[in-house]
Amino acid sequence: MNTRAELVSLLRENARYTTVDLARMTGAEEREVESTIEALETEGVIRGYSAVVDWRNTDDEPVRALVECNVTLDRETGYDDIAKRLVGFPEVESLRLVSGEYDFSMTVEADSMGEVSRFVSEKVAPVPEITQTVTHYLMESYKEHGIEFDGDRDDDRLSVSP
Repeated sequence: MNTRAELVSLLRENARYTTVDLARMTGAEEREVESTIEALETEGVIRGYSAVVDWRNTDDEPVRALVECNVTLDRETGYDDIAKRLVGFPEVESLRLVSGEYDFSMTVEADSMGEVSRFVSEKVAPVPEITQTVTHYLMESYKEHGIEFDGDRDDDRLSVSP
């Protein structure tokens, strides 16, 4: 494996690894690690770093929803044009073009279900090429970015037996 691929893999695993950690794990010199990471950032391979948050352990859990969007394209408008418009909204946490029954999968975050609903109905649905939206509110997260959340949580539902 080359150093670039190893560094990308290791940083995806834990973006808080230090240059010293990464040099030790890859067998590269620290200066090489620093310059390779800088090159990966400059080339746009690495676009940013973020924390994986278990919102249940905070006081500020946002409302999150998965919004499916179907679109109809015309001669002047492609998927990239629609995507550029949608990613400009701060409520959009992620946007992906997908195969299957709908075209875009969009994750939206807001402070309330009403804000998510207003966002979808007032900003997403009016986009002329969008023909249908379906909103699914995210109820629970069990794993994100490869990190499992609280796998040993007790199930507090009452058991019912005949």
